[in-house]
Amino acid sequence: MKLKRNNQVNAMFQMSSLTDIIFLLLIFFMLTSTLVAPNAIKVKLPSATGQTLAKQSITLSITEENRFYLDDVEVQRADLESAVVNAINSAGTEDPTVVLRADKATAHEFVIDVLKLGPKLDIKVILATQPE
Repeated sequence: MKLKRNNQVNAMFQMSSLTDIIFLLLIFFMLTSTLVAPNAIKVKLPSATGQTLAKQSITLSITEENRFYLDDVEVQRADLESAVVNAINSAGTEDPTVVLRADKATAHEFVIDVLKLGPKLDIKVILATQPE
């Protein structure tokens, strides 16, 4: 008796499963490529939601006209460091903190000048922001 095998090799290749995977990969790469834009990011200044709690010993304000005020007394930019040192000495606190209140229209160079005083004078400088 001769037995026939029912295992016949089918030469057809089913593309349906392969096309599903290709479409999923295509969608994945299209979505991730739109999220990555290395040089096309528009910068918008953030507003802060949290608060830093520190003893407010000295308040330094910079107005829109780039005028410096140290506790309601106008100070020239050239005399800023000596005025901050005098204010720290007169406050008499162990851990002096300067709260910087800068206007939105103030140039960044003025804010950075004040922030540089922190490490130079060994004081904390906190940049005040408006809550959202």
